[in-house]
Amino acid sequence: MTLRIYNERFVDEKGRTVLLRGVNLGGSSKIPYSPNGATHIKTDFSDHKNVSFVGRPFPLKDADKHFSRLKHWGFNCLRFLVTWEAIEHSGPKKYDKEYLDYLEEILKIAGEYSFYIFIDPHQDVWSRMTGGDGAPGWTFEKVGLDYTKFESSEAAFVMQHRYDPDDLTKYLPMHWMGNTYRFANGMMWTLFFGGKQFAPSCMVDGINAQDYLQNHFIDTIKQIAIRIKDNPYILGFDILNEPPEGWIGRFVDGSEWEGKSEVIGYVFTPIDAMLTGAGYNRTIGYQEVKRFGIKETRKEELNQMKISCWLEGFEDIWKKEGVWGLDKDGNPKILKNDYFIYKNGEKIDFYRDYLSPFLKSYTEAIRSEFSKAIIFFTGPMERVMKGELFELEIPPNSAHAAHWYDVATTGTKRAMLKANYNLITGNPVIGKKNVQQMFISQLLNIKDYSTSFFGGIPTIIGEFGLPYDLNKKEAYEKLKTEPDEAWKTHTKALNNYYNALDANLLHALQWNYTADNINEWGDLWNLEDLSIFSKDQQVDPDDINSGGRAIKGFCRPHFIRCTGIPLKMEFDIKEGCFYFKFDGDTSIKASTILFVPRIQYPNGYDISISEGEIEKDKENQLVSITIKEDGIHTVKITQI
Repeated sequence: MTLRIYNERFVDEKGRTVLLRGVNLGGSSKIPYSPNGATHIKTDFSDHKNVSFVGRPFPLKDADKHFSRLKHWGFNCLRFLVTWEAIEHSGPKKYDKEYLDYLEEILKIAGEYSFYIFIDPHQDVWSRMTGGDGAPGWTFEKVGLDYTKFESSEAAFVMQHRYDPDDLTKYLPMHWMGNTYRFANGMMWTLFFGGKQFAPSCMVDGINAQDYLQNHFIDTIKQIAIRIKDNPYILGFDILNEPPEGWIGRFVDGSEWEGKSEVIGYVFTPIDAMLTGAGYNRTIGYQEVKRFGIKETRKEELNQMKISCWLEGFEDIWKKEGVWGLDKDGNPKILKNDYFIYKNGEKIDFYRDYLSPFLKSYTEAIRSEFSKAIIFFTGPMERVMKGELFELEIPPNSAHAAHWYDVATTGTKRAMLKANYNLITGNPVIGKKNVQQMFISQLLNIKDYSTSFFGGIPTIIGEFGLPYDLNKKEAYEKLKTEPDEAWKTHTKALNNYYNALDANLLHALQWNYTADNINEWGDLWNLEDLSIFSKDQQVDPDDINSGGRAIKGFCRPHFIRCTGIPLKMEFDIKEGCFYFKFDGDTSIKASTILFVPRIQYPNGYDISISEGEIEKDKENQLVSITIKEDGIHTVKITQI
């Protein structure tokens, strides 16, 4: 393997500290390539067993031009998206060999460009049929659910059904997240992680649903490990994108639920979800963003037609387990409100009791084929930033791949540069400098968590990003008349994010690069538009930068390899001044490598160092520094 973990650092074969900066590849990998699975295209998902993901993130014939562009922008790392559905969509144990062949080849090509890669088995709210991506459709029928009834029973809120171009209020950006609390997603993740405890009567092919679902997921991802274990640029595997808890740890009636205040859209408690899924109508509150907070604005009666999404012949598991029942008048009522809270009289912990055993099984399966695989795991973003302890048993040779977003900007699609919202305190933050400092502090808290609670392992921000369709897609119109002004706001926002990353010397991968992004439909998934590239911005295919969005915001100088310990890095985008400080180690017989992009220094640059020799590689936008003495070294680069 080309990289290894040494304490809190990634180091290369020569012993240099390596900084991983890159992208998630790619946003449309969540959906089938054929037939086109873009979420604005109406479908009843009846073809879910006959889809193909070959061509995600892009066809092999296009690989060189996309990898060349990403390399030109200074990236050296990819979080490579795959889904369970992409491999096992046809049915249990029916693996898509053509897709695995494609995957093996596309990753070989990425290695030819020296990209470090880790595989992300991505999911959002379980599957495409439940408003996200991830699991294959046949998983529902195995536990007794009819995905064709999810829409009518309010078990899921799906763009393919809800989006109406004549009434955009029917499906709003970011509303896919509301599926987290609806029936289909809540049930599937509760079964996946806690089926043996919470649904012992739910058996599939003779085993409990938990073991059945986990075994199929793990065996599917193992197929990738078998194919790519000899690729030296594959670092390892993420576990699951933002592992969901389902209803585990929550009261059935939704009481004592701190997360309620953060939900946009309909707010389903577990009992609301169970009963709508079972064919009862329920009155559900609806929440919207109001100034610097989220407020309930109305209540609505949902599932008025009283449609159940249980397949004929299957009994409602949660009623069967005694979570809820009927009173003497035939009305549903909660029987065990703390059903998902306690086990044998003791309060449960999702991370200790459910995610840790899964992580252990997953790691053992991956490493049975790929022994040196690094395991990248994600903790709960808000709890990590607050420094709240959660018990997760980490396998050796792991990295903390935390996610971090500017939630105010992402949620409102307005750049919150001068006033923002502090997720930790719940208070507004006023002033540009204070907003910048908030970002720095939040990321520092994440990094400190890796040291304090995980024993000092590397921290990599596995996801962060910016919606490019800010202010109702204002930039796309400006590009036609004021191209120099179009990305100004985006560049400022990205600069803030990267300044905070640099201040903490953090590895980071931006969400995302979507090769087939277009202005109208963004990343082709649920109205998200966070791709740093778009075909609609590609006016000159011969220009490697053409198609890039706000390139100056993310294509900036940084160290790539450091002969020693990096201590400080900062970049003043207005002045074009870059500063790097490190504790040099001459026992490492190699050079420190910096990326110095032409887009920031169009007329060239001057470079000064405290000690050592400099060599410029203008073609590849690199600077090599060879030191002769141990100790503190400084590098300063300025515009000409």
